[in-house]
Amino acid sequence: MNALNPLQPKDVQTRLSSGQAVLVDVREADEYARVHIAGAVSAPLSSFETADLSAIAGKQVIFTCRSGNRTRTAADRLAARVAGTAHVLDGGVEAWKAEGLQVRVDAKQPLELMRQVQMVAGGLILLGAALGTVIHPGFWGISAFVGAGLFVAGATGFCGMANILILMPWNRAMKKA
Repeated sequence: MNALNPLQPKDVQTRLSSGQAVLVDVREADEYARVHIAGAVSAPLSSFETADLSAIAGKQVIFTCRSGNRTRTAADRLAARVAGTAHVLDGGVEAWKAEGLQVRVDAKQPLELMRQVQMVAGGLILLGAALGTVIHPGFWGISAFVGAGLFVAGATGFCGMANILILMPWNRAMKKA
């Protein structure tokens, strides 16, 4: 059973502009910093149980993420922190943008960390495959190593590559956030 009632972007906009609702963005801080809906309260799902949600008291609560999938997956967990009926922005921030509604964008922020991981992992896997085909099969070990790292990250929640990427110069502001 889904504990969140879906709302379309225009309905969410109406509720927000009337002051009767508050939007809670459950994406991680690096995602929120790069693009978010104005006025949304950041409460990352990774630390949601300890997030300060005092700003939502007495208002309708509407949760959002990038596409709505993360929010729907955690619906019961999110709704448990809300007195009354909780809602979800159907389609998330992407649907909001698709409707032509305004978002705050800070292009100076680095790409989201998981996108960086995906790009580096994909590049290393392609490099290992290409070098293994053209130069020596031993280079396929690069692809195997990265694949194993991705498996471990999915199984345990620990991503070594993300921990390395967060140390890169372009991510320094993200690390402080």
